[in-house]
Amino acid sequence: MRRIELKPCEPFQSSFIDRTGAFNAQALTAATQIVEDVRTRGDAALIALTERFDGVVVDALRVPQAQLDEAAAKIDPATLAALQHAAWQIRDFHERQLQQSWVYAREDGAVVGAKVTPLDSVGIYVPGGRALYPSTVLMNALPASVAGVERIVCVTPPGKDGQVDAALLAAAKIAGVTEVYTVGGAQAIAALAYGTETISPVCKITGPGNAYVAAAKKIVSGDVGIDMIAGPSEVCVVADGTAEPALVAIDLMAQAEHDPLAACYLICEDAEYADEVEQAIEERLAHSPRAEITRRSLEDHGLIVIVCDMDQAIQAVNVIAPEHLEMHVRHAMDYLGQITNAGAIFLGAWTPEAVGDYVAGPNHTLPTGGTARYASPLSVDEFVKKSSIIQYSPRALANDAKHIMQIALHEGLWAHAQSVALRMDGVAGAIGEHASHACESAGGSAVGVPAHGVDA
Repeated sequence: MRRIELKPCEPFQSSFIDRTGAFNAQALTAATQIVEDVRTRGDAALIALTERFDGVVVDALRVPQAQLDEAAAKIDPATLAALQHAAWQIRDFHERQLQQSWVYAREDGAVVGAKVTPLDSVGIYVPGGRALYPSTVLMNALPASVAGVERIVCVTPPGKDGQVDAALLAAAKIAGVTEVYTVGGAQAIAALAYGTETISPVCKITGPGNAYVAAAKKIVSGDVGIDMIAGPSEVCVVADGTAEPALVAIDLMAQAEHDPLAACYLICEDAEYADEVEQAIEERLAHSPRAEITRRSLEDHGLIVIVCDMDQAIQAVNVIAPEHLEMHVRHAMDYLGQITNAGAIFLGAWTPEAVGDYVAGPNHTLPTGGTARYASPLSVDEFVKKSSIIQYSPRALANDAKHIMQIALHEGLWAHAQSVALRMDGVAGAIGEHASHACESAGGSAVGVPAHGVDA
């Protein structure tokens, strides 16, 4: 792993980080061609591209419902129990994020509020390739289900046998997925965005993928909603003298084994301690079935930052803005208020990143590449839309009229001002008539939402 040793009071700079972007120009060009091919040829393009990129000839793109229903019986009971346990805790966490529609009545009779509506449909991309990810199904589908989305579509590359992993299908069934299709890559994103003969388009696409998937999400964004454009996964571990080097080592390896492009950062106060961590990594690499991937990640994208104190360490964390942050330090909770940029924060020696990846409950779809400076984990909010509610009474319009007209005329929008001025001609009589119906008006029954907060 590359090393940087900071001097006392020297700030960590973003230029110290050598990050790989979500995609490059080559991936964007290729994805553009693939998306256009799917838009033009539909299912025929999906079948041809699946054969080209996955080496599989698919007879039918959609996984039969019977296969979804039978998947749970085909996997190891312990795996099924683990998926069910994870699903319960993920659902429980995301149910706490739910927001209700609300309206509020002002004293002058105006009613304002927000109407929260689930999206009609979402498409979930689940990667294939180096690993299988039933956990990704749970993390993307369960928040959508909690939000009330009726149509949840899953797309994933087929295995070499042309089938989808039974555990992935079992997770889909548990999480409320309504359709599963054996197609991956940029072509799957295009199908979700624009539709084909078999796959109907969705309102929003979520889920991680490779550079071509990320590029395709960027291309279709605007025509369809997306969660984020995710780059390579990353972890930052802050360790003090109380942290066991072997635990820090395995936590870095747990991230590195995802992908040769995965980024791993270790921040510690002692060069000798860093040596111990690297030695522990070497000892454990000999036992890893993913040693080659892990070693490439750590050698190409690993960084050790030697700091003088914890203040310098936290400053470095906030510059890195990591996807995952592990605080392997004494009294870890004491530093929470100082951390401003991190996708998920894991506090203390008993909290490896793996708990967040699978069962803790918070979502494991997180902002990468430093986007934790402004982005958040996937949540129920990604699967709903909000409409503003406004209902004015004559008195409310009279109270605000001069301000509305002043701003409108300043902006040169004459008709805006006139739309208020014309109503003001009859407002005096309307106020008297309206007063006797104030309570009924405040209810705002036309919007079809509960009148939470209305002071009748």
